[in-house]
Amino acid sequence: MLMERSPSKSSRLSSVAAAVRVLKCFSEMEPEIGISSLAKRLSLAKSTAHRLAVTLLSEGLLEQNPENGRYRLGINLFIMGALVRRRLDVSNMAQPFLKVLRERTGETIHLAVLNDTNIIYLYNLESAQAIRMKNYIGTFKPAFCTCEGRAILAFSPAELIQRVVASDLSPRTPNTLSSSVEFLKVLAQVKQQGYAIDDEESEVGMRGISAPLRDITGQVVASIGVGGPSQRLTLKKLRSLAPLVIQTAEDISVQLGYRA
Repeated sequence: MLMERSPSKSSRLSSVAAAVRVLKCFSEMEPEIGISSLAKRLSLAKSTAHRLAVTLLSEGLLEQNPENGRYRLGINLFIMGALVRRRLDVSNMAQPFLKVLRERTGETIHLAVLNDTNIIYLYNLESAQAIRMKNYIGTFKPAFCTCEGRAILAFSPAELIQRVVASDLSPRTPNTLSSSVEFLKVLAQVKQQGYAIDDEESEVGMRGISAPLRDITGQVVASIGVGGPSQRLTLKKLRSLAPLVIQTAEDISVQLGYRA
């Protein structure tokens, strides 16, 4: 008996690319498109265009107009876009508070969100000091070894934390905690004290402190951090900044609709 072959990785990737191309065909000027037009525009067979449209339809990424059979973008794309918009709203609402935080600390300020097991920096205010932490906007870093990542992970679902533990905990510096047991202990401590510290664990010569931001539902959606060179930001200095960082995070959370 012959076994049916599963699609190869390359064929799956090409299907994903084709599906993305389908979604990109829609615009404000052309919100609805029929299968024939899609096939012609993408240089695909009508059967292939139809198969892609049906798949996207089943996932809620496309909808079909019952009157003319044409396709249009689905509600799930709006939901995904709202998630992106929420991140942008966090950044916009946080900026006035982060400027004050930079003035009061004299150090570089970050705003970060979680992206799977990494964090991405959405906003950055550089210190005026000659020696300072660099601009990380748009940069990804492993969440497990950054104070911003830990401030979010400490309040995240157990499933996500386990995924981080199961991922690569390779040390980035001699100070990085790569033991899953120690990492979980650190998260428990962060959850108890309300802030996280990076003691040269993500970058040699740099330390930071971070606190979580909550939205109207109480969910932690981002974190803010203060970072700088270790010779200036001693561990004692970082801990002295904790009340200020936590208060700033709470003030931003209130702006996002959070009520304790």
